[in-house]
Amino acid sequence: MTQQTDLRAGGASLRSVASDTVAPSAHDTSVLDNAVWAALDGPHAHLSERVGRAARYPDDVYAIAALADPRDPAAWADLHTLVGPGTTVRIKPVETVPDGWEVVGGGVGVQFVDTALRAEPAPEAVRLGPDAVPEILDLVARTRPGPFLKRTIALGTYLGIRDRGRLIALAGERLRPPGWTEISAVCTDPAYRGRGLATRLVRAVAAGIRERGDTPFLHAAAHNTRAIRLYESIGFTLRRRSPVLLVRTPGTSHQGPVL
Repeated sequence: MTQQTDLRAGGASLRSVASDTVAPSAHDTSVLDNAVWAALDGPHAHLSERVGRAARYPDDVYAIAALADPRDPAAWADLHTLVGPGTTVRIKPVETVPDGWEVVGGGVGVQFVDTALRAEPAPEAVRLGPDAVPEILDLVARTRPGPFLKRTIALGTYLGIRDRGRLIALAGERLRPPGWTEISAVCTDPAYRGRGLATRLVRAVAAGIRERGDTPFLHAAAHNTRAIRLYESIGFTLRRRSPVLLVRTPGTSHQGPVL
């Protein structure tokens, strides 16, 4: 079952819930229950590939899909139409799949929201554009913070820190549900860890997010204890744990996976 944190003034207590959300915040946190859909149906609609109640990002931007309501059989039918038969799709938050669909992989993710983060610019950080994608991909391949593809940079602002011209640390924006922006791709070259670079970049990205009136949040793999300790230490609070599934659509395809 999805576990969700009830955020209250003075602290947080973890409780198990089926679907509802109770949490006071600058913005309605319930939109984060289905953050991918909320982004694709909202601020990232211009990037959305959509059929009815199913949507996904282009496969070179962010390899994930979402349903307006994972309990709705019609939404699953729309997803099948969108991606085609015999196709592997990463989707969240989903705990069960309809008959004929196959779960072929997955894991558990944790979601954190900003409750006490000190956001501030980092003077040494530089904004990274499309021309920096090859070196971003190199850093991501060496540090594995999570998915970053050829056009992921289209999702928002990415900041980096360089040493003698070489990119050594990175953080940026990914999902944008209404009122919220996800901080993602937080990574540091192993030779430069322990210097607070990731923290400075997270705070700098968060400063930009707050300037436009959004609240920062982020995701991590539940087993990534290093990242979780960092986020909790700088002012993020665990909100929920939920599965991320890799599923195969019914039918047979002679082509490679769409996602």
